[in-house]
Amino acid sequence: MTLIGWAQIALFCALVIAVTRPVGGLLASIATGSRNFLTPVLGPVERGLYAAAGVRPEAEQSWRGYAVAMLVFKIACFLAAYGILRLQTVLPFNPAGQGEITPDLAYNTAVSFLTNTNWQSYGGESTMSHGSQMLALTVQNFTSAAAGVAIAMAFVRGFSRRQMKTIGNFWVDLVRVTLYGLLPLCILYALVLVWQGVPQTLSGPIDVTTLEGIKQTIAVGPVATQEAIKMLGTNGGGFFNANSAHPFENPTALTNMLQVLSIFALGAGLTNMFGRMVGNERQGWAVFAAMGLLFLAGVTVLYWSEGHANPVLTALGMDGSMGNMEGKDIRFGIAGSSLFSTVTTDASCGAVNAMIESFLPLGGMIPMINIMLGEIIFGGVGSGLYGFLMFAIVAVFVAGLMVGRTPEYLGKKIEAREVKMTMLAILCLPLVMLGFTAVAVVLDVGTSALSASGPHGFSEALYAYVSAAGNNGSAFAGISSNTPFWNTTLGIGMMIGRFFVIIPALAIAGSVAAKKTVPPSSGTFPTDGAMFVGLAIGVILIVGGLTFFPALALGPIVEHFALAAGTLY
Repeated sequence: MTLIGWAQIALFCALVIAVTRPVGGLLASIATGSRNFLTPVLGPVERGLYAAAGVRPEAEQSWRGYAVAMLVFKIACFLAAYGILRLQTVLPFNPAGQGEITPDLAYNTAVSFLTNTNWQSYGGESTMSHGSQMLALTVQNFTSAAAGVAIAMAFVRGFSRRQMKTIGNFWVDLVRVTLYGLLPLCILYALVLVWQGVPQTLSGPIDVTTLEGIKQTIAVGPVATQEAIKMLGTNGGGFFNANSAHPFENPTALTNMLQVLSIFALGAGLTNMFGRMVGNERQGWAVFAAMGLLFLAGVTVLYWSEGHANPVLTALGMDGSMGNMEGKDIRFGIAGSSLFSTVTTDASCGAVNAMIESFLPLGGMIPMINIMLGEIIFGGVGSGLYGFLMFAIVAVFVAGLMVGRTPEYLGKKIEAREVKMTMLAILCLPLVMLGFTAVAVVLDVGTSALSASGPHGFSEALYAYVSAAGNNGSAFAGISSNTPFWNTTLGIGMMIGRFFVIIPALAIAGSVAAKKTVPPSSGTFPTDGAMFVGLAIGVILIVGGLTFFPALALGPIVEHFALAAGTLY
C-alpha cells in the first residue's frame, strides 16, 4: 500500500460525489417527464417513437401491467439476441469469418446480456462477429440498462405517490431513459475513448509482423461504442476476452479512472434522484452514505490484502516488496486494480481489469461478498437502488418492532405484504447461489470444469453462481464454463437472480403507491440521518451473515489460513 494508491482511491471518491447530484437531476427529470436541456432536440424524436410503437404516454400502468410489459419486452429481446447469435455465420459484418455458436452458448449469452449480467463463456474476439457484437450484445447492453433504471424509477414512484393505482408506463420510461440518458452520454463517452486509443472500425483483423519477425493477428472492431455502454450501463460485456485488462478496451490511466467512475455514475445518481422524487434530498444522501461506507470497507480490505506478497511466490525467492502483483495490470498497479475490482463487483459489472483468480484468498473474498449482498453498493443501474431500498424496508421493520409500532418508510406504512415481498426477493439469491453450487461440486459435469480441488475449487464454483445470480458477470479465470451443464445452469441462475427480484420490487411499488402518506410523529424512525445509515448497514451485514457467510468460510477463509501456514499448493 502506498500514499499514491490511497490518493487514487480518494480522488475516485471525490469524483463520484461530484457527479452524483448532476446525474441525479438528469435522472429525476427523465423519471418525472420534466423538460430538460435535451428536450428541444429529442422531444420530437420521443413523440415519433411513441407514435410508431402505438404507445400512449399518458396511459399509466398498474404494477402488474408494468411487470407484464417488462417481461414481454425481455422475451422479445432474448429471441432477437439468440437468433442473431445462432445465425451469425450467414449475417453481415463478419469479416473474420467467425463460426457457428452452439445452442447452449447462444442461450447462455442471450440470457446473460438480457439480464445485465454479461457473463462470458467465450472469448469475444475469437467467437463473435462484429454483427453479433453490435446487434446482439451492444443493443442488449442499452436495453437491459434502460430497463433497470426504469424499474428503479417505478419503485421510487411507489413511495412518492399517494393513493394511486399506477406506477408509470414501462414503455415511456424505457424510451426516455435511453433517449435522454444513455445515448447522449455514451456518444460523448465513446468519442473520448476513441481519442484515448480505443478502436472503432468495421474492418477485420489486422496482420502485423513483430520485431521478432513473427506474424501476429490483431483483432479490432467496433470497440469504443460497446465499451461506453458496457461501463456506463454496468454491463461488463467486453469486446475482448481479457475485458478491461485489454489495452484496446482500457489503454491509459485516464480511461481506467473514467471507466470506474462511469460504473458508479448512474448508480450514485439514482440515490439523488430518489431523494428528489420523494421530496427530501437528505433521504438520498443517507442511502448514498450507507452505500459509500460499505464500499470504503471493501476497497480497504482488498487493497490491504493485495498489498501483501503471496507467501507461495515469496518462498520461491520472488521479490514481494510490491505486494501481490500476480494477475495485475502493471500500468494500474495494485491500487488501480483493487479499486476497479471493488467497483465492478459492487456495481453489477464484470469488466475487471485484473484476474480475480490471482487475488489472495481474502482479496478474492471481497468481490464475492459484494455480489452476495445483491450488489447494493451503488449497484447495477437501477437494481442497486431498489435492492438497497428493500434492505431499508427490513431496517425500518426492525426499528418498528423495537419501539412496538407499525413501521413506516417515507410516510408509508410497511405491513405484511411489503415485508413478504421483500424477503422473497432477498432470500431467492442465496437459494440459487448456494443451491446450484452444491449441485455443481458433487457432479462430475460440474467439477470437471474447475481448475483446482479443495477450497479454491469450491470458491471457483461458488463465485460462478454468485456472479450469475447476482447479475455481475465476473469469474475466477480458472473455471472452464463453456459446457452444456454450466451454460444452462448459469443461465437459469441469471434469470432467477434478475426477475425474482424485479417482480417483488414492482409489487412493493404498487402496494405502497396505493397507500396514503402518514405524517411523521414523535415515534417515527428518522430515515435521513446517521441512525438509519447504521441500522441499514447492520441489517445488510446480518442478513448476509445468516445466508451466505457460513458457506463463504468454506472457501476463501479456509484457503487464507492454509496459504499462510504454507500447507496449500
